[in-house]
Amino acid sequence: MNHRALQHQVFLFLLITVSLAFAWILLPFYGAIFWALVLAILCAPLQRRLLKLLRQRNNLAAVLSVLAFLIAVFFPLLLIAASLVQEGTLVYGKMRSGQIDFGTYFQQILSSLPGWLAKLLARFGVDDISTLKSALSEAATQASQLIASKLLGIGQITAQFVMSIGIMLYLLFFFLRDGTGLAAKITHAIPLNKIDKQQLFAKFATVIRATVKGNLTVAATQGAMGGAMFWFLGIQGAMLWAVLMTVMSLLPAVGAGLIWGPVALYFLVTGAVWQGVTLILYGVFAIGLVDNILRPILVGKDTQMPDYVVLLSTLGGLSVFGLNGFVIGPVIAAMFIASASKCHLTGRDLSSLHQIKWDLKYGPYGRGPCI
Repeated sequence: MNHRALQHQVFLFLLITVSLAFAWILLPFYGAIFWALVLAILCAPLQRRLLKLLRQRNNLAAVLSVLAFLIAVFFPLLLIAASLVQEGTLVYGKMRSGQIDFGTYFQQILSSLPGWLAKLLARFGVDDISTLKSALSEAATQASQLIASKLLGIGQITAQFVMSIGIMLYLLFFFLRDGTGLAAKITHAIPLNKIDKQQLFAKFATVIRATVKGNLTVAATQGAMGGAMFWFLGIQGAMLWAVLMTVMSLLPAVGAGLIWGPVALYFLVTGAVWQGVTLILYGVFAIGLVDNILRPILVGKDTQMPDYVVLLSTLGGLSVFGLNGFVIGPVIAAMFIASASKCHLTGRDLSSLHQIKWDLKYGPYGRGPCI
């Protein structure tokens, strides 16, 4: 018995060590692996339909599913990214030449403020226009350089980006072709009862679909609406602002307002009242309405999570995992809630099990064993 226990412990140690080493090897490509898994879940209905049409020819169905993803999603995103790089470069050039000067804009805002507010700002040392202008100009220049470098890095498509995309598409093919068998093997290896495993896997897939499709739909809609309004108002770099609003809209409730809100405030304090009022009304009742209506329907309803949990898990996921976190954060939160909901039932079952053992050992009333 001691020898068998020792063998079991050595095996567990070896299994844990090898698993950690394997995870360490895959860590540099976790983003590509994660998104291949996400896309496989999203493309699974299409894969099943193609299998029926093609009489269970897995390889051909998987290839067609990958091609459908490339045509419908990936290639349009590349075109948008190319246009964004071009427009971002133009905006960066205007900032370097002084055509766009945030220090001047801030000076215009301060000069338009009422006297009591200007005195209040003076107490905090915010009345020194020249210092603030130079500080804002320097900060804006540094920020623009950082943004431009990032955009140019993406636009030039570095080797790492190409490798990640290649790995993602390669894994997507195999996840679509062998996904059912892999899921069955993973399910069988998890030491839980069949019902719990089915519920957790179903919850995982549901949250993935709801988070990706819901958040991306809401973000793209808000970004497009905001960019259209910026173009209508004659704001330079409308596409760049649209993309920024799309990214910020991944944050529930407060996302797009962080972009159009300061612009509307600038319009109001500089005398462009109708532009400011129009942008505020449009932002609150059009862009904000999209968030308030679509997000609960597309995200909260399927994930069965409150809005504040979605917000906090999204913010936490973005801070920990970067852009991938807008999916990973809500998935972790949903799995936690699904697992925690089992605690009451599990605790009751454990107490019943202990009671049965007690009755078997001491009898139902503690008067002696019943067998």
